[in-house]
Amino acid sequence: MNYFKIFTTFLVVGISTQIFAVDNKYELGRLLFFDKILSGNKNISCATCHHPLSGFSSDNLSLGLGEGASGLAVSRVPNDKIHHRVPRNSPALFNAGNTSFINYFHDGRIEKNSKYPSGVKSPAGFDLPEGLDSILAVQALFPVTSDVEMAGQPNENIIGRFAANGDIKSIWNELVVRVTSIPEYMNLFKDAFSDVSSVQNVGPRHIANAIAHFEEKAFTANDAPFDRYILGDRSALNNDQVKGMKIFYSKGQCSKCHSGSLMTDNLFHSIAIPPIGPGKGVGFKSQDDYGRELVTGEVKDRYKFRTPSLRNVVVTGPWGHNGAYNNLKEIINHHLNPKKSLHNYSIKKALLPKLKDAKDNLVLKDSETMNAIAESADIKEIKISNHEVDLVIKFLYSLTDERCLDMRNIIPLRVPSNLPIHD
Repeated sequence: MNYFKIFTTFLVVGISTQIFAVDNKYELGRLLFFDKILSGNKNISCATCHHPLSGFSSDNLSLGLGEGASGLAVSRVPNDKIHHRVPRNSPALFNAGNTSFINYFHDGRIEKNSKYPSGVKSPAGFDLPEGLDSILAVQALFPVTSDVEMAGQPNENIIGRFAANGDIKSIWNELVVRVTSIPEYMNLFKDAFSDVSSVQNVGPRHIANAIAHFEEKAFTANDAPFDRYILGDRSALNNDQVKGMKIFYSKGQCSKCHSGSLMTDNLFHSIAIPPIGPGKGVGFKSQDDYGRELVTGEVKDRYKFRTPSLRNVVVTGPWGHNGAYNNLKEIINHHLNPKKSLHNYSIKKALLPKLKDAKDNLVLKDSETMNAIAESADIKEIKISNHEVDLVIKFLYSLTDERCLDMRNIIPLRVPSNLPIHD
């Protein structure tokens, strides 16, 4: 098999290997990313669920404990005010700024579309601010609008009230007021953007563009052993990893969906992931999650979710749109026989801190829903041995950019709001 032919797209699309110096926009975005000033109750930041010390830019939990919890990763615990778990797993941010990505979030509700402002379709429709630099900048605007992620509840703060009413424009504008009231931030905005000379010039787009710029530069992962192998260094992979690569691209059928430079087809598929957690307010007891259907309105898209990139996959668990599997081999084995794996699933395979009154396994007990999920699976049974699965896993380790294993250098010592960073 000619692997160079397989990777033609990889070499053409490529991930830039340029090393970027820290610039003013990067520094502004970095501070905003770690600053809790962007949350309704000023108690959670973007970094809380995407922290370099807690899962390599993922929060390490199957389903995050967002607004109303404290601590990081597996030590994160709820308080009495927490509403419920975040319904879906926090995606890793590696290579998030790469132009190969055409959609974001597990259901693709942020996606490129030339008919909308900034060329992106989103839940904001035509209310999306103009002047956003990228689809990643659009994505950065939405976690702050979620009650369970960052906004909080309507009885707690004004942003929570806006969120409850679906008034996302007011959320964005309120956050601009908050941030620009801090002189240090205003100086940073002036340094980072040529069109900012006063408070009146700053809009939501400046916050989003700065955060996206930081994410793009900080989370680039393009120097894994696999990259070096494809570029001609045959010593970059050991024999087992080469064998695993061959299985990945042949009888394992992994590359049918995990293709291209980022190992994703950017499409939506059902692999019958077990339904756990609070769901998205649909289906059985309003605890199910219909995935892509919630965006398109098409029943044919029910239980379909976005194909994740496999870059740094071994360090970005738990896996699945809801983190149903906390073990990499178990999620791979699920792919081999989704129906059987679904019906044999135990919620013990997930990583879920205890939460009072949580009904995390409610849908798992409904046979009608479970059968519907099983029948939706796009994958048919794949027959590879246990040893071959182990070889694939060894290959997946070669997709890890070692630089991303230690990213302490991106954590600021303080943020302009002077709010605590880590508690």
